[in-house]
Amino acid sequence: MRGKQEVGTRDRIVHATSRLMQRHGYEGTGLKDISREAQATLGSVYHFFPGGKVELAVEAIGHGDREFADLLRGVLDREDDPAAAMIACARELAVGMRDSGWLDGCPVTTAALESARRLPEVREAAERAFVNWHGIVRDRLVRSGFAADVAGDLAHTVISTFEGAEMSAQIMRSTTPLVAAGTHLARLVDSYR
Repeated sequence: MRGKQEVGTRDRIVHATSRLMQRHGYEGTGLKDISREAQATLGSVYHFFPGGKVELAVEAIGHGDREFADLLRGVLDREDDPAAAMIACARELAVGMRDSGWLDGCPVTTAALESARRLPEVREAAERAFVNWHGIVRDRLVRSGFAADVAGDLAHTVISTFEGAEMSAQIMRSTTPLVAAGTHLARLVDSYR
């Protein structure tokens, strides 16, 4: 029973860190905030993450990577047409953003941008996330009959466009940038058939 509790506590700490860094960045997220949000003692935070905040940030970015990867895979698997998947993905992102009160953008970017220069571990974790997302989109496009080089280039454009549209939607407090991004990505994907 004790092992299950520890796993639960560790997961709560990681999820809380991911959510807080998504909203406040690396610098704006303190260990006491994480402890409070996770409903865990500060001692538990240090127990599970003896490497401190950097180790925890890397794990939280990995969690954010998996969350967005699951969303991408889910949409790409549900939609037979990759162009339609772009629209569906944009809509899911828009709903999530609106439902969070415009607080929850990309679970990786906020933390990575502010700390990339001085914390190489955080930058590397963010890079792994982007490489993962790119691969998910690229592989889906290849399975749909796109040439590997075209699929790779389109995947970069898809991920970059969604990232920028999420930021714009968050700042503007509007789903319009994401919906427009999905529509135009669908047209772009269609133009390569």
